[in-house]
Amino acid sequence: MKVRVGEIDLHVQRLSPDAERAPVVVLVHGMLYDSLASYYFTLGPAFAAAGLDVIMYDLRGHGRSSRPTTGYRLEEHIDDLVGLLDALEIDEPVHLVGNSYGGSIAFGLAAAQPERVASVVAIEAEPPVEAWSQRLGDGLARAKPWLITDEAIDLIKQAKGDHEARLSRGAGKLLQTTTIAEDVLLSRTIDPGLADIRCPVLALYGDESVLMEQVDYLKANLIGCRVVVLPEQGHSVLIERTAETSSLVLDWVREQSLVEAE
Repeated sequence: MKVRVGEIDLHVQRLSPDAERAPVVVLVHGMLYDSLASYYFTLGPAFAAAGLDVIMYDLRGHGRSSRPTTGYRLEEHIDDLVGLLDALEIDEPVHLVGNSYGGSIAFGLAAAQPERVASVVAIEAEPPVEAWSQRLGDGLARAKPWLITDEAIDLIKQAKGDHEARLSRGAGKLLQTTTIAEDVLLSRTIDPGLADIRCPVLALYGDESVLMEQVDYLKANLIGCRVVVLPEQGHSVLIERTAETSSLVLDWVREQSLVEAE
């Protein structure tokens, strides 16, 4: 279904259990290459079958959601998520599961409106501090001219196959037709001490990922943050370690829901 949020339409899929009151879990996907489909074919159905109220949506510019030419700062993605919750009349705190950039959105909402977030699950994700903005902006600036070349697409196809090549071509088009690369650098960031994030956090990383530096950082700055490092794993935790991820997140949401009920 499409849900009107501000001046754009967000493509949303909701998998609700039969129970009247169930923990609400919002699955937030990553940037450029991603859409709600990555959750629909991994965590979403399993979570609904386990009795959770599951919401998946395409970020602006992605999947079947509207693609405005501008408006891709982090705070605009956060506003979209808040607007979506409001449109769906969800006023209780929700569990946010964010993959990659989706995790940055989850951290950002937890810092900006802590009353709306029961917990955060960050899958291969960084809190949106100033250093994050610069790193991501630099990466997008390099990718913008590269991903529209035949050479790039051919190399990706040879290394990772047709599907990844198609996703890369789509990512290149998004970079060319919107201000997403530039807007990241203009995004409002949060305090590097992460003092505004007060909800429970579960963070999952692959031990071969470039984001492994986040492990010590989160442990040092988020009291009680639970970090799980998956061995022999890179950035694609959600896709390549679906069963383990599903089990870890389900156990986490159930545990946090019991704590809330006490």
